[in-house]
Amino acid sequence: MTEQQYNECVNMYADNVYRFIVKNLRHEEDARDIVQTAFEKMWRNKDAVDNEKSKSYLFTVAYNQMIDHVRKVKRVHLTEDFSETSQGVQYQVNKNVQKTLQEALNRLNETQRSLVMLKDYEGYNYEEIGRITGLNESQVKVYLHRARITLRNYLVSQENVI
Repeated sequence: MTEQQYNECVNMYADNVYRFIVKNLRHEEDARDIVQTAFEKMWRNKDAVDNEKSKSYLFTVAYNQMIDHVRKVKRVHLTEDFSETSQGVQYQVNKNVQKTLQEALNRLNETQRSLVMLKDYEGYNYEEIGRITGLNESQVKVYLHRARITLRNYLVSQENVI
Protein backbone atom coordinates (compact mmCIF):
# COMPACT_ATOMS: atom_id res chain seq x y z
CA MET A 1 0.00 0.00 0.00
CA THR A 2 1.41 3.35 -1.00
CA GLU A 3 1.08 6.58 0.92
CA GLN A 4 -1.49 7.83 -1.59
CA GLN A 5 -3.53 4.62 -1.25
CA TYR A 6 -3.35 4.95 2.53
CA ASN A 7 -4.64 8.54 2.33
CA GLU A 8 -7.47 7.43 0.04
CA CYS A 9 -8.32 4.69 2.53
CA VAL A 10 -8.48 7.26 5.34
CA ASN A 11 -10.78 9.48 3.27
CA MET A 12 -13.04 6.60 2.22
CA TYR A 13 -13.37 4.58 5.43
CA ALA A 14 -12.69 6.82 8.44
CA ASP A 15 -16.35 7.77 8.90
CA ASN A 16 -17.57 4.20 8.43
CA VAL A 17 -15.13 2.77 10.97
CA TYR A 18 -15.92 5.53 13.44
CA ARG A 19 -19.68 4.98 13.05
CA PHE A 20 -19.26 1.24 13.54
CA ILE A 21 -17.19 1.66 16.70
CA VAL A 22 -19.27 4.44 18.24
CA LYS A 23 -22.49 2.50 17.58
CA ASN A 24 -21.05 -0.40 19.54
CA LEU A 25 -19.32 1.49 22.34
CA ARG A 26 -21.60 4.53 22.66
CA HIS A 27 -18.62 6.50 23.88
CA GLU A 28 -17.34 9.00 21.35
CA GLU A 29 -13.89 9.64 22.85
CA ASP A 30 -13.11 5.94 23.15
CA ALA A 31 -14.34 5.40 19.60
CA ARG A 32 -12.05 8.14 18.30
CA ASP A 33 -9.09 6.59 20.12
CA ILE A 34 -9.84 3.16 18.71
CA VAL A 35 -10.21 4.47 15.16
CA GLN A 36 -6.99 6.44 15.45
CA THR A 37 -5.16 3.35 16.76
CA ALA A 38 -6.54 1.26 13.91
CA PHE A 39 -5.26 3.74 11.34
CA GLU A 40 -1.90 3.92 13.12
CA LYS A 41 -1.56 0.13 12.93
CA MET A 42 -2.53 0.22 9.29
CA TRP A 43 0.12 2.87 8.63
CA ARG A 44 2.80 0.87 10.44
CA ASN A 45 1.88 -2.23 8.41
CA LYS A 46 1.13 -0.46 5.13
CA ASP A 47 3.76 -2.48 3.28
CA ALA A 48 2.02 -5.72 4.24
CA VAL A 49 -1.56 -4.52 3.62
CA ASP A 50 -3.08 -5.22 0.21
CA ASN A 51 -4.87 -2.08 -0.98
CA GLU A 52 -7.88 -4.10 -2.19
CA LYS A 53 -8.33 -5.58 1.29
CA SER A 54 -7.64 -2.38 3.20
CA LYS A 55 -11.27 -1.90 4.31
CA SER A 56 -11.49 -5.41 5.71
CA TYR A 57 -8.09 -5.04 7.39
CA LEU A 58 -9.12 -1.72 8.92
CA PHE A 59 -12.43 -3.02 10.27
CA THR A 60 -10.70 -6.13 11.66
CA VAL A 61 -8.12 -4.07 13.51
CA ALA A 62 -10.76 -1.64 14.80
CA TYR A 63 -13.04 -4.49 15.90
CA ASN A 64 -10.20 -6.19 17.79
CA GLN A 65 -9.21 -2.89 19.39
CA MET A 66 -12.81 -2.37 20.47
CA ILE A 67 -13.03 -5.84 22.02
CA ASP A 68 -9.75 -5.28 23.86
CA HIS A 69 -11.02 -1.93 25.11
CA VAL A 70 -14.30 -3.40 26.35
CA ARG A 71 -12.49 -6.19 28.15
CA LYS A 72 -10.02 -3.79 29.72
CA VAL A 73 -12.46 -1.17 30.88
CA LYS A 74 -15.41 -3.50 31.56
CA ARG A 75 -17.91 -0.83 30.85
CA VAL A 76 -20.15 0.22 28.07
CA HIS A 77 -22.07 3.34 28.97
CA LEU A 78 -24.49 4.03 26.23
CA THR A 79 -25.18 7.68 25.84
CA GLU A 80 -26.66 9.36 22.89
CA ASP A 81 -27.15 13.06 22.64
CA PHE A 82 -30.04 14.06 20.47
CA SER A 83 -30.31 17.74 19.87
CA GLU A 84 -33.58 19.16 21.05
CA THR A 85 -35.39 20.85 18.22
CA SER A 86 -39.01 21.73 17.87
CA GLN A 87 -40.21 19.65 14.95
CA GLY A 88 -43.49 18.67 16.53
CA VAL A 89 -44.96 15.18 16.72
CA GLN A 90 -42.79 13.73 13.93
CA TYR A 91 -39.64 14.55 15.92
CA GLN A 92 -41.07 12.87 19.01
CA VAL A 93 -42.01 9.74 17.02
CA ASN A 94 -38.53 9.59 15.47
CA LYS A 95 -36.94 10.07 18.88
CA ASN A 96 -39.10 7.27 20.32
CA VAL A 97 -38.22 4.96 17.43
CA GLN A 98 -34.51 5.70 17.83
CA LYS A 99 -34.74 5.13 21.57
CA THR A 100 -36.60 1.84 21.10
CA LEU A 101 -34.11 0.63 18.48
CA GLN A 102 -31.19 1.59 20.71
CA GLU A 103 -32.74 -0.23 23.67
CA ALA A 104 -33.20 -3.29 21.48
CA LEU A 105 -29.55 -3.18 20.42
CA ASN A 106 -28.51 -2.75 24.07
CA ARG A 107 -30.10 -6.11 24.87
CA LEU A 108 -27.57 -7.85 22.64
CA ASN A 109 -24.16 -8.93 23.83
CA GLU A 110 -21.05 -7.34 22.30
CA THR A 111 -20.61 -10.06 19.67
CA GLN A 112 -24.22 -10.03 18.55
CA ARG A 113 -24.36 -6.23 18.39
CA SER A 114 -21.14 -6.15 16.34
CA LEU A 115 -22.46 -8.78 13.95
CA VAL A 116 -25.73 -6.91 13.41
CA MET A 117 -23.84 -3.67 12.81
CA LEU A 118 -21.39 -5.29 10.37
CA LYS A 119 -24.10 -7.12 8.41
CA ASP A 120 -27.05 -4.76 8.42
CA TYR A 121 -25.37 -1.38 8.83
CA GLU A 122 -22.06 -1.79 7.03
CA GLY A 123 -23.22 -4.40 4.49
CA TYR A 124 -20.52 -7.03 4.90
CA ASN A 125 -21.21 -10.60 3.82
CA TYR A 126 -20.89 -13.57 6.20
CA GLU A 127 -17.39 -14.50 5.04
CA GLU A 128 -16.07 -10.96 5.51
CA ILE A 129 -17.69 -10.70 8.94
CA GLY A 130 -16.06 -14.00 9.88
CA ARG A 131 -12.64 -12.66 8.92
CA ILE A 132 -13.21 -9.44 10.85
CA THR A 133 -14.49 -11.08 14.03
CA GLY A 134 -12.44 -14.28 13.95
CA LEU A 135 -15.58 -16.45 13.81
CA ASN A 136 -16.30 -19.05 11.16
CA GLU A 137 -19.12 -18.44 8.71
CA SER A 138 -21.48 -20.85 10.49
CA GLN A 139 -20.95 -19.13 13.82
CA VAL A 140 -21.64 -15.76 12.22
CA LYS A 141 -24.92 -17.04 10.79
CA VAL A 142 -26.03 -18.62 14.07
CA TYR A 143 -25.09 -15.63 16.26
CA LEU A 144 -26.66 -13.21 13.80
CA HIS A 145 -29.85 -15.28 13.67
CA ARG A 146 -30.07 -15.33 17.47
CA ALA A 147 -29.44 -11.59 17.62
CA ARG A 148 -32.22 -10.91 15.14
CA ILE A 149 -34.64 -13.09 17.13
CA THR A 150 -33.78 -11.11 20.27
CA LEU A 151 -34.29 -7.85 18.40
CA ARG A 152 -37.57 -8.99 16.89
CA ASN A 153 -38.94 -10.22 20.21
CA TYR A 154 -38.11 -6.93 21.87
CA LEU A 155 -39.38 -4.72 19.05
CA VAL A 156 -42.74 -6.48 18.69
CA SER A 157 -43.45 -6.63 22.41
CA GLN A 158 -46.59 -4.76 23.49
CA GLU A 159 -44.81 -1.93 25.31
CA ASN A 160 -42.60 -1.12 22.29
CA VAL A 161 -45.22 -0.99 19.58
CA ILE A 162 -45.64 2.61 18.52
